[in-house]
Amino acid sequence: MKTDRILLKLSGEALSGGKGTGFDEATVMEVAEQIKKVVDAGKQVSIVIGGGNFWRGRTSGDMDRVKADSIGMLATVMNCIYTSDALRRVGLETVIMTPFQVGGFTQLFNKDKAIKSLNKGKVVFFAGGTGHPYFSTDMSTVLMAIETESDVILSAKSIDGVYDSDPATNPDAKKYDELPMQKIVDDRLGVIDLASAVLALENKMPMMLFGLNEKDSIVNALTGKFTGTTITV
Repeated sequence: MKTDRILLKLSGEALSGGKGTGFDEATVMEVAEQIKKVVDAGKQVSIVIGGGNFWRGRTSGDMDRVKADSIGMLATVMNCIYTSDALRRVGLETVIMTPFQVGGFTQLFNKDKAIKSLNKGKVVFFAGGTGHPYFSTDMSTVLMAIETESDVILSAKSIDGVYDSDPATNPDAKKYDELPMQKIVDDRLGVIDLASAVLALENKMPMMLFGLNEKDSIVNALTGKFTGTTITV
């Protein structure tokens, strides 16, 4: 599989380490060091980060869904600003783009500018989701990967792959080494939300899903030591 230009999806919870909320600096710096190795190896990297370490709009009770999702979008902006600074500390240049104005903190998304930055070796963050409610960061991940003509999505989660049942409750759960995106759509496996899976399938965007907390997991995904689940299209 070609991996010259990748989009890395990081879950917000994974960045919090074992705390579940906020940031774990050691975890974020470990991610930054791995991304530095990947960029130094000649790969082009863009990043989408979820906001679950700060906010989960779908579990916010009776709150208006549009307002809840707006808070979630801002949570992703905070995560990208923090992680972008960690990357700068290890010597990388970064750009943060959003689909809406965030003062002087980010740039408005523009495909040509994003690809130009990637070609210059900068790491480009896509924050703020799609800019609209009712869409998850899964959707912005697939959408940005397609728009920036990425080769593959690397999805780093708190779980190390896709299983046939919940490994937290079933000790005999089987992990898939490879899985067609069509099966995720047909069986509604919930690896990513259904609309995002359909978009990835229609646009032939493959995905590699793995556990962020495994040592060197991002580097391993690109150097033949991948131990997660490859989702084919």
